[in-house]
Amino acid sequence: MGKWEDMVVILIIALIVFGPKKLPDIGKSLGKGIAEFKKASSELAKSWDQEVEVEKKSAERPAEKTENQI
Repeated sequence: MGKWEDMVVILIIALIVFGPKKLPDIGKSLGKGIAEFKKASSELAKSWDQEVEVEKKSAERPAEKTENQI
């Protein structure tokens, strides 16, 4: 089965299980959850990059002091 066939099968099963009235609510909730996850992962990556930069700068400073002392 290809990608589209798989999606159609999943949609049909979801329609049978949840019904046509609940599907939009479920899709909306799923979309919000995915958006929150993307936002949180983006913030985590940004924070991680900032911490790495701080560590790089603090690691370079002692090396400069020892070279100047020699």
